[in-house]
Amino acid sequence: MKRNMKQWTLDMLASPTKKPMPVLSFPAIQMMGITVKELISDSDLQAKGMKMVADRIDSAASVSLMDLSLEAECFGSIIRFSDDEVPTVIGSVVSSEEEAEALEIPEIGAGRTSIYIEAIEKAAKLICDRPIFAGVIGPFSLAGRLLDVSEAMIYCYEEPDMVHIVLDKVTRFIIKYILEYKRVGANGVVIAEPLAGLLSPDLAAEFSCEYMKKIVDAVQDDEFIVVYHNCGNCTIRQIDSILTIGAPIYHFGNAIDMEEMMTHIPEDILASGNVDPAAQFRNGTVESIKKETKDIMSKCCKYPNFIISSGCDIPPMSKWENIDAFFEAAAEFYAENR
Repeated sequence: MKRNMKQWTLDMLASPTKKPMPVLSFPAIQMMGITVKELISDSDLQAKGMKMVADRIDSAASVSLMDLSLEAECFGSIIRFSDDEVPTVIGSVVSSEEEAEALEIPEIGAGRTSIYIEAIEKAAKLICDRPIFAGVIGPFSLAGRLLDVSEAMIYCYEEPDMVHIVLDKVTRFIIKYILEYKRVGANGVVIAEPLAGLLSPDLAAEFSCEYMKKIVDAVQDDEFIVVYHNCGNCTIRQIDSILTIGAPIYHFGNAIDMEEMMTHIPEDILASGNVDPAAQFRNGTVESIKKETKDIMSKCCKYPNFIISSGCDIPPMSKWENIDAFFEAAAEFYAENR
């Protein structure tokens, strides 16, 4: 359903208590008794999983799968699938400027993108009490998967023209992909750009933020917003260029000090993070995740523009008692600090 997302962000900023907004979809597999492979292959299961998660937790938004193999698969990457882990990209499809020039931009609907688009369209009819955000990979993170993640860093220095050719093509694809999500009913997208979080500030500005801004400018309006996600450990050093992309919400991983990050975020911009997905949601205890959640909130909720969240996508097979405890801890913190 359509929403005034500009007003939604303003309401979030003004609210003294903010509902948590974790990146939470994959743990739906435990509730449905299915595998990751089944979930990523079926739009009905994805929509049903999002609805089941929304019914269980009182989150600010319903956030779809963060599957960073999806778009690369459309460009020809080989994908490794697993029953209980998120799919991963193997190898590269571009290793020269000639191959970059020859790289074809896929049609929207290629590979599994049609499944994910259909899933959002179906979920938008099931979930009406909060915004729905689709998940999309960021431009440098997609380019890196096509170039090989480790080689992409080197190419930024040694073959920058090749990297820019690939970035131009993936950016055009991502824009068309997001616009299709917008058409079928998404209220926004979470764009995951973790690979850029490993770059120097100057390289991040040139090879990531420049293209991210093109995406935001092309898709964002009053009824549709971009949430920028980066779980790299260099994001505090990169924050000046990251803020230039124009997103109203920024989401950061547990590799950084969230309290320090909040000192760099303008008061009219929302920032979110950063409870450890692996150590706490997947492998922690009820007691440990409650402690970490409240510790982060005690440091960051003094900033009215902070939203408690997971540091990244909550992994499949994460314990639901830990997820429930995260929400309980957030509610307890606000109750104790009114």
